[in-house]
Amino acid sequence: MRIVRPEESRLGSYLGALKRALVTDAKNDEDAHWLSSAIDAIEADSASFLAKQDDPEALGGDIKLPDGTFVSRIPGFTRWMWDGEACGSINFRWQPGTTNLPPTTFGHIGYRVFSWKQNMGYASEALKQILPEAIQLKMPFVELTTDIDNHASQRVITKNGGVLHNEFIFPESYGGANGLRYRIYL
Repeated sequence: MRIVRPEESRLGSYLGALKRALVTDAKNDEDAHWLSSAIDAIEADSASFLAKQDDPEALGGDIKLPDGTFVSRIPGFTRWMWDGEACGSINFRWQPGTTNLPPTTFGHIGYRVFSWKQNMGYASEALKQILPEAIQLKMPFVELTTDIDNHASQRVITKNGGVLHNEFIFPESYGGANGLRYRIYL
Protein backbone atom coordinates (compact mmCIF):
# COMPACT_ATOMS: atom_id res chain seq x y z
CA MET A 1 0.00 0.00 0.00
CA ARG A 2 1.15 3.49 -0.80
CA ILE A 3 -0.42 6.92 -0.57
CA VAL A 4 -1.07 8.62 -3.89
CA ARG A 5 -2.32 11.98 -5.09
CA PRO A 6 -5.99 11.88 -6.03
CA GLU A 7 -6.28 11.84 -9.80
CA GLU A 8 -8.82 11.15 -12.53
CA SER A 9 -7.47 7.68 -13.35
CA ARG A 10 -8.21 6.48 -9.79
CA LEU A 11 -11.45 8.39 -9.29
CA GLY A 12 -13.78 5.57 -10.36
CA SER A 13 -12.30 3.22 -7.77
CA TYR A 14 -12.50 5.88 -5.08
CA LEU A 15 -16.11 6.82 -5.92
CA GLY A 16 -17.13 3.16 -5.89
CA ALA A 17 -15.48 2.71 -2.50
CA LEU A 18 -17.25 5.78 -1.10
CA LYS A 19 -20.63 4.45 -2.25
CA ARG A 20 -19.92 1.05 -0.71
CA ALA A 21 -18.73 2.72 2.51
CA LEU A 22 -21.92 4.78 2.75
CA VAL A 23 -23.81 1.48 3.09
CA THR A 24 -21.27 -0.46 5.18
CA ASP A 25 -19.18 2.05 7.14
CA ALA A 26 -21.38 5.02 8.14
CA LYS A 27 -21.58 4.67 11.93
CA ASN A 28 -23.19 8.03 12.65
CA ASP A 29 -24.54 11.18 11.04
CA GLU A 30 -21.06 12.71 10.74
CA ASP A 31 -19.78 9.69 8.78
CA ALA A 32 -22.84 9.64 6.54
CA HIS A 33 -22.54 13.41 5.97
CA TRP A 34 -18.86 13.16 5.01
CA LEU A 35 -19.41 10.20 2.66
CA SER A 36 -22.53 11.69 1.03
CA SER A 37 -20.86 15.07 0.58
CA ALA A 38 -17.85 13.50 -1.14
CA ILE A 39 -20.04 11.39 -3.43
CA ASP A 40 -22.19 14.40 -4.33
CA ALA A 41 -19.14 16.57 -5.01
CA ILE A 42 -17.57 13.97 -7.31
CA GLU A 43 -20.80 13.40 -9.21
CA ALA A 44 -21.47 17.13 -9.57
CA ASP A 45 -17.98 18.19 -10.71
CA SER A 46 -15.17 15.67 -10.50
CA ALA A 47 -12.53 18.15 -11.68
CA SER A 48 -13.42 20.59 -8.90
CA PHE A 49 -13.46 17.75 -6.36
CA LEU A 50 -9.98 16.64 -7.42
CA ALA A 51 -8.64 20.21 -7.31
CA LYS A 52 -9.81 20.58 -3.70
CA GLN A 53 -7.94 17.42 -2.70
CA ASP A 54 -4.62 19.23 -3.10
CA ASP A 55 -5.19 22.76 -1.78
CA PRO A 56 -2.09 24.14 -0.02
CA GLU A 57 -3.30 27.71 -0.64
CA ALA A 58 -6.82 27.12 0.80
CA LEU A 59 -8.45 28.32 -2.43
CA GLY A 60 -11.18 25.68 -2.48
CA GLY A 61 -13.88 27.74 -0.77
CA ASP A 62 -15.59 27.39 2.57
CA ILE A 63 -16.27 24.02 4.21
CA LYS A 64 -19.74 22.98 5.28
CA LEU A 65 -19.81 21.45 8.76
CA PRO A 66 -22.23 18.69 9.83
CA ASP A 67 -24.47 21.27 11.54
CA GLY A 68 -24.86 23.17 8.25
CA THR A 69 -22.63 26.13 9.14
CA PHE A 70 -19.69 27.13 6.97
CA VAL A 71 -16.09 27.82 8.01
CA SER A 72 -13.11 29.07 6.07
CA ARG A 73 -10.95 26.41 4.52
CA ILE A 74 -7.37 26.10 5.78
CA PRO A 75 -4.47 24.81 3.68
CA GLY A 76 -4.45 21.08 3.25
CA PHE A 77 -4.22 18.10 0.99
CA THR A 78 -5.55 14.57 0.77
CA ARG A 79 -3.81 11.41 -0.32
CA TRP A 80 -5.57 8.18 -1.17
CA MET A 81 -4.46 4.86 0.22
CA TRP A 82 -3.91 2.64 -2.79
CA ASP A 83 -3.10 -1.05 -3.21
CA GLY A 84 -4.33 -1.32 -6.80
CA GLU A 85 -7.70 0.05 -5.70
CA ALA A 86 -8.94 2.67 -3.25
CA CYS A 87 -8.40 1.64 0.38
CA GLY A 88 -9.10 4.91 2.17
CA SER A 89 -7.73 8.41 2.53
CA ILE A 90 -5.46 10.46 4.74
CA ASN A 91 -5.41 14.22 4.88
CA PHE A 92 -3.13 16.85 6.30
CA ARG A 93 -4.17 20.39 7.17
CA TRP A 94 -2.35 23.28 8.81
CA GLN A 95 -2.22 27.02 9.28
CA PRO A 96 0.95 28.65 7.95
CA GLY A 97 3.39 29.79 10.61
CA THR A 98 1.70 28.05 13.56
CA THR A 99 0.78 24.65 14.91
CA ASN A 100 -2.59 26.04 16.09
CA LEU A 101 -5.75 24.92 14.34
CA PRO A 102 -9.21 26.50 14.21
CA PRO A 103 -11.67 25.21 16.83
CA THR A 104 -13.53 23.19 14.17
CA THR A 105 -10.40 21.30 13.12
CA PHE A 106 -9.43 18.65 15.64
CA GLY A 107 -6.06 17.55 14.29
CA HIS A 108 -3.50 18.14 11.58
CA ILE A 109 -3.97 14.64 10.19
CA GLY A 110 -7.08 12.56 9.74
CA TYR A 111 -7.51 9.21 8.05
CA ARG A 112 -10.16 6.71 7.08
CA VAL A 113 -9.65 3.14 5.93
CA PHE A 114 -12.64 1.50 4.29
CA SER A 115 -13.93 -1.37 6.44
CA TRP A 116 -13.04 -4.09 3.92
CA LYS A 117 -9.41 -2.87 3.93
CA GLN A 118 -9.01 -2.58 7.71
CA ASN A 119 -6.68 -4.69 9.87
CA MET A 120 -4.02 -4.74 7.16
CA GLY A 121 -1.76 -2.01 8.59
CA TYR A 122 -2.83 0.53 5.97
CA ALA A 123 -3.60 3.38 8.37
CA SER A 124 -0.25 2.98 10.14
CA GLU A 125 1.61 2.90 6.84
CA ALA A 126 -0.31 5.89 5.44
CA LEU A 127 0.48 7.93 8.56
CA LYS A 128 4.14 6.97 8.29
CA GLN A 129 4.19 8.04 4.63
CA ILE A 130 2.53 11.43 5.19
CA LEU A 131 4.76 12.58 8.08
CA PRO A 132 7.66 13.66 5.80
CA GLU A 133 5.32 16.20 4.21
CA ALA A 134 4.74 17.76 7.65
CA ILE A 135 8.49 17.85 8.20
CA GLN A 136 8.87 19.76 4.90
CA LEU A 137 6.52 22.41 6.32
CA LYS A 138 8.87 22.73 9.32
CA MET A 139 6.20 21.71 11.81
CA PRO A 140 7.67 20.74 15.21
CA PHE A 141 4.78 18.33 15.79
CA VAL A 142 1.44 17.26 14.40
CA GLU A 143 -1.71 16.57 16.39
CA LEU A 144 -4.18 13.77 15.79
CA THR A 145 -7.39 13.16 17.68
CA THR A 146 -9.47 10.07 18.19
CA ASP A 147 -12.46 8.93 20.17
CA ILE A 148 -11.51 7.63 23.59
CA ASP A 149 -12.80 4.15 22.72
CA ASN A 150 -11.13 3.92 19.27
CA HIS A 151 -8.26 1.68 20.33
CA ALA A 152 -7.33 0.80 16.74
CA SER A 153 -6.71 4.46 15.90
CA GLN A 154 -4.76 4.93 19.13
CA ARG A 155 -2.48 2.04 18.12
CA VAL A 156 -1.93 3.59 14.66
CA ILE A 157 -0.90 6.87 16.25
CA THR A 158 1.37 5.41 18.95
CA LYS A 159 2.99 3.07 16.42
CA ASN A 160 4.10 6.23 14.60
CA GLY A 161 5.52 7.87 17.73
CA GLY A 162 2.39 9.60 19.00
CA VAL A 163 2.22 10.51 22.67
CA LEU A 164 -0.95 11.39 24.52
CA HIS A 165 -1.21 15.16 24.93
CA ASN A 166 -4.63 15.58 26.55
CA GLU A 167 -8.21 14.43 26.84
CA PHE A 168 -11.06 16.66 25.63
CA ILE A 169 -14.72 16.59 24.65
CA PHE A 170 -15.75 16.95 21.01
CA PRO A 171 -18.40 19.63 20.45
CA GLU A 172 -22.02 18.44 20.39
CA SER A 173 -22.13 19.03 16.62
CA TYR A 174 -19.48 16.29 16.38
CA GLY A 175 -21.19 13.91 18.78
CA GLY A 176 -20.01 15.30 22.14
CA ALA A 177 -17.88 12.21 22.85
CA ASN A 178 -14.71 12.12 24.90
CA GLY A 179 -11.62 12.39 22.74
CA LEU A 180 -7.89 11.97 23.01
CA ARG A 181 -5.37 14.36 21.45
CA TYR A 182 -1.98 12.91 20.53
CA ARG A 183 1.15 14.62 19.30
CA ILE A 184 3.80 13.19 17.04
CA TYR A 185 6.99 15.21 17.44
CA LEU A 186 8.90 15.55 14.19
